[in-house]
Amino acid sequence: MNRTSIRLVPAVAALALGFALSACAAGNEAPSAGTTDTGLTGSLAGGGATSQAKAQAVWRAGFQTENPNVTLTYDEVGSGDGRKGFAAGTYSFAGSDSYLKDDEGELSDAKARCAGEDPIEVPAYVSPIAVVFNLKGIESLNMDAEMIAEIFNGSLTKWNDPAIAAANEGVELPDLDIATVHRLDDSGTTKNFTDYLEKASGGVWTDEADGLWPADLKGEAADGTSGVVGVITDTEGMIGYADHSATEGLGIVSVKVGETYNAPTSAGAAKVVAVSEREPGRPAVDMAINIDRTTTEAGAYPLVLTSYLIACQHYDTAEEATLVQSFLSYVLSSAGQQKASDEVGSAPLEASVQAEAAGIVGAIAVKK
Repeated sequence: MNRTSIRLVPAVAALALGFALSACAAGNEAPSAGTTDTGLTGSLAGGGATSQAKAQAVWRAGFQTENPNVTLTYDEVGSGDGRKGFAAGTYSFAGSDSYLKDDEGELSDAKARCAGEDPIEVPAYVSPIAVVFNLKGIESLNMDAEMIAEIFNGSLTKWNDPAIAAANEGVELPDLDIATVHRLDDSGTTKNFTDYLEKASGGVWTDEADGLWPADLKGEAADGTSGVVGVITDTEGMIGYADHSATEGLGIVSVKVGETYNAPTSAGAAKVVAVSEREPGRPAVDMAINIDRTTTEAGAYPLVLTSYLIACQHYDTAEEATLVQSFLSYVLSSAGQQKASDEVGSAPLEASVQAEAAGIVGAIAVKK
């Protein structure tokens, strides 16, 4: 699998072990604007969800302004490989579009990597998943969850099918075969998409939510968000799903919520997260959210992903602990969340959620 790294600056000398952790942990906000160097040095490696790629670039730029002597890499390997890389110690932190589950051994593996402590898991990036298509002259279509499920399970095969036409009066639909594309890699975007189909399609989608696409279903496969978007862009009649931030220039599906059709928006995504409950039985440092896919809240967009940051509570060295704590605190700061919203279109975390997440990562420290 190809890896793309986001780099801030060339590598420099390691952080002196005597660096006081409190220097970057005092508040959970980024240092004040105009500061050019906080004194942080060292290297930090993360990896995982490709949905976070554009936001990670924004966070990198903001972090570099305050920390020009830090090298930070984020490998866009997909959520599944990000979680595996974190558990293996390859990454100091991971980005994941689905939370760790112990029935798959991931929670136990992450706990072992963190020397027996519960891993930190906090939301950092909330964004709609857009169902996107390529049809000449058509910029938007209305679909309900049942219709989307029928397209991706292969039972609805023509763009001018009466069901699609009935939901889109006045749109001249072509007599063209529908072609689908899905993620090849183990993807949190796929897991959120199939979770939506499973819970909202009224039984039309019969597979359980999973980060890997069902092996018995047809369709083209592409690696990563950019791969899916590239296939759709290059192929008329194609439809797929991707993080909304990466879908500029493609046709967008508005999904049915109650009696209305809602386009993907950051505000709609934020509404769904706000009405969703926490996953029960998780430790205090784990903020896993059980997304409500069937909400009828006005303006809500239930095809949403909540992308998490995964880290340890304690690290072996002061360098690693300080850099993880500092970077994750910036991501979760008001400045970091607003920059991602302004430049990528993600939904800033609701204030109480942000404060809780920032408090958790603010306590990251070196092992004693």
